Amino acid sequence: MNLRPILSSLRHHKLTALLLVLQVAFTCAIVCNVVFMIANRVSQVRLPTGLVENELSMVQVDGIDQDESAKARHATDLAALRALPGVKAAVAVDSLPLSRSDSSYGTCATQEAFNQAMAARTMQGIAGCVEPSVYSGTPGELAALGLKLVAGRDFLPDEYLQAKPGWTVAEVPSAIISRELAERLFHGEDALRHSLYMGSRPPMRIVGVVETLLRPRLRAPAVNQYSVLLPSMPGDKETTYVLRSAPQDRDAVLKAAVDSLGRLDPSRLIPPAGVRTYAQLRSQYFQRDTTMIGLLLASALALLFVTALGIAGLANFWVQQRTRQIGVRRALGATRADILRYFLTENLLIVTGGIALGLLLAVLLNLTLMRHYELPRLPLYYLPVGALMLWLLGQLAVLGPARRAASVPPVVAMRAA
Repeated sequence: MNLRPILSSLRHHKLTALLLVLQVAFTCAIVCNVVFMIANRVSQVRLPTGLVENELSMVQVDGIDQDESAKARHATDLAALRALPGVKAAVAVDSLPLSRSDSSYGTCATQEAFNQAMAARTMQGIAGCVEPSVYSGTPGELAALGLKLVAGRDFLPDEYLQAKPGWTVAEVPSAIISRELAERLFHGEDALRHSLYMGSRPPMRIVGVVETLLRPRLRAPAVNQYSVLLPSMPGDKETTYVLRSAPQDRDAVLKAAVDSLGRLDPSRLIPPAGVRTYAQLRSQYFQRDTTMIGLLLASALALLFVTALGIAGLANFWVQQRTRQIGVRRALGATRADILRYFLTENLLIVTGGIALGLLLAVLLNLTLMRHYELPRLPLYYLPVGALMLWLLGQLAVLGPARRAASVPPVVAMRAA
């Protein structure tokens, strides 16, 4: 098709065409970044924890007897919980992935690195040192949570020690770490040949590596899987009992567990918010993220709808203005396909101009978000995907008015003029 008539027509409607170009440009810039933000949120909501989430439920308890032995209390409670119908396993833990109760310690792969960190009074920037989250629990925690060992073994019974009241973990001889932490500290070497240096504790020999173990509270994506599991039995009065059962039995198991714990010690506190399945815990942790995903999605769809409305409205306006022009072209032998192609090409030129400007704005907007809101860099493949989406949207939006223009008979068009 000869583009000269189309370009000539656009020169006579510079302001209208410019406004549509700007609308498409801003839509392209915003939608590319919004879709990227939605994808980031969705990937975060779907982060694997390493647990058998659909089989776990938990009961948080808080004893009020200051002289009570935590070890004896946990043994009595766990014996009762394991005897409940439908319970496959039960353990007491200090924390769980996504529970928000996070204890982290500066940890190094070698004594030299740890000494260097102590001299610098920071773990930041010290090679071989990180700050992983630390988990502890009673024997059987690995199997109860469904953590998958990829190397080494579980803790032995004689490796478990009781933490002192008010202390997070005891000075234990061994540790199990996540695979990502092993890669970070030992760079592909066999982690089972190494030890961890954590605080003033003696070196802890690494006896196992689990495939995945997410932090209780998420941080940067690169460190979210840095976790350590220790054979340290909780020493506080406040603890969480985790029950593993078939997914369909979780509600019944939870109710029976609360009744059983209440009978063992009617004076203890069992807050209703602490009685829940792990699926509920995960949903509550990501509640803001899922709400944000909904808002961002609604905003992107609304913006695309307004842009499509603007394109269709402008096309309708131009069809009404060009009725005589359409009639003359039809009388001179232009076919319906020619008229349809004319409006589609005209719209394609306008949208392409908007997309070219919009891609530049998308990159600038992403740089601004990176600087002020710590958003990751926008992957380049989002740009052609966004451009293709707007091209398709533009062609679909103008298709209706273009078909109506093409269906006007030459005689009717000339009379209407």
